Amino acid sequence: MDVPGELVLFDPHNIAAGPVARIAVGKHPAHVITDLAGKRAFVTNAEDDTLSVIDLASREVIATVGTDDYPHGQRLSPDGRQIMVANVQSGTVSVIDTETLKKVGSISVGLTPVQVAFTPDESRLYVSLRDANQVAVVDVKTKELIGTVDVGRNPIQVFATPDGRFVYVANQGTETDPDNRVSVIAVATNTVVATIETGRGAHGVVVGPDGATVFVTNILDATVSAIEVETQTVIATIPVGRGPNGITFLP
Repeated sequence: MDVPGELVLFDPHNIAAGPVARIAVGKHPAHVITDLAGKRAFVTNAEDDTLSVIDLASREVIATVGTDDYPHGQRLSPDGRQIMVANVQSGTVSVIDTETLKKVGSISVGLTPVQVAFTPDESRLYVSLRDANQVAVVDVKTKELIGTVDVGRNPIQVFATPDGRFVYVANQGTETDPDNRVSVIAVATNTVVATIETGRGAHGVVVGPDGATVFVTNILDATVSAIEVETQTVIATIPVGRGPNGITFLP
């Protein structure tokens, strides 16, 4: 962690060709997102307490934005105007303006926030609080914490369905005592309405664009679980490589 990290770019249509670029960023890069136009990438650097902004055309870092302590998960708002960054060690979420590339706020949310999820209407932000076994609920307009929801053990990633009805929470547990459950939060009531067993160490979660299927990485089982939203059941278990972490969806 004492040396700079890299953002490695691949052509998604020709992964076998290997990287098309390697761009130096900060120390311990954690999560990567892009803007709505796909012109810029944003990388959280946990050891540096920074966010690197990369111009993907020139493949250069064009800005470095200060965050709070140990930034990890991040998501772009649906309108593309702000980024919310979960800061594990400071118990906060940093608010980044994507036009000025400045931190414009900090929201106290609780113990060890790891990842965030916007509802599609951008009214709420859900934040996993790993060591509290909770998810924090933030009013995006006022930038205030408005509640918490008890979930499984050591929640990691969170993701909202496109219709804004549910938020799926992957509960990883610990390496020696893994959890294997996904908590389903109903946005209307901020209560858990279903608990779904997946594989050991549920970590990453993403919802397909049509809102029909949720995909969860099971970090200790080397699998991905596919959950059908209509029935809230696992409909497939897919073997993948060892230690799967984050997951995304290519339409």
